[in-house]
Amino acid sequence: MNTQVNTRSASGCKPKIFKASELKTLNARSNRRGLIQLAGHICVMVCSGYLGTIADNWLIKTPVLIIYGFSFAAMFAPLHECSHRTAFANNRLNDFVAWIAGLLSFYNSDFYRRYHKWHHRYAQVDGKDPELNDPKPSNFWEYLIELSGFNWWVGKLITHYRVATGKLESYCYIGEDAREEVIRSTRLQLAIYGMAIAVSLIFKQPWFFTMWLLPLAVGQPIVRFILLAEHTGCTNNDNPLTNTRTTLTWFPLLVWNIPFHAEHHLYPSIPFHALPQAHQQLEKHFSVVEDGYLTVHRNIMASF
Repeated sequence: MNTQVNTRSASGCKPKIFKASELKTLNARSNRRGLIQLAGHICVMVCSGYLGTIADNWLIKTPVLIIYGFSFAAMFAPLHECSHRTAFANNRLNDFVAWIAGLLSFYNSDFYRRYHKWHHRYAQVDGKDPELNDPKPSNFWEYLIELSGFNWWVGKLITHYRVATGKLESYCYIGEDAREEVIRSTRLQLAIYGMAIAVSLIFKQPWFFTMWLLPLAVGQPIVRFILLAEHTGCTNNDNPLTNTRTTLTWFPLLVWNIPFHAEHHLYPSIPFHALPQAHQQLEKHFSVVEDGYLTVHRNIMASF
């Protein structure tokens, strides 16, 4: 763990580490880089899905199902990047990909964009950060439940139901001017799921279950394993140098460089493809930089 910390100023403003010219270079968005990353993600999804349909040996089917499921659950990554409108230079493309990625990963992009903006504004501040409404595990049993994805499924079902029925009172980050858009978007998404179920029933095939629901359930624990590392065990205050963790890993590109999370929180305008470069200059300023997810989770369990 890196123990060198630069605290923020007494005014509470974020520390300014990059010069304006450096940040301008890092902030450069790219349709090409985004499309290449997205194409690679979809290729993993399509190839693993195809292998799963033709394989007749469970020694092959099982790992392929895990990869296929992870590719669905990890659609959260392009959803997250597009919600910041940094995946592509074109904002319409960002919004379109965000909606499709949310559809595949069981998020609603119009709701999530506003939720996530609030999370960045009040990261790790009790009573303000909406992510803190879902308490972190405090014992091994809660930890296993969280990793299973059970809490996530329950939360998503409740949230989609409330939004689709217009019950937005508890979501302070959904402004009056956005209510109708978020409700319509969520209803359309649920309608698409309903049509997919109907097609499966009409053809008497378990397509909705075998091609989406089961794989997503299988892949979700891997995503929970990654996301639980972002803030768990970090400080509960508004200091971005101490309240967010970067995890050094060999597969950051598979999840659109989300492991460089402290860099992302300090400078959310930096696109995913520039985060490794930003990390080289920012690492010494952060207090929570870990070598690998196994180390992070060993420390989480040791804290129980």
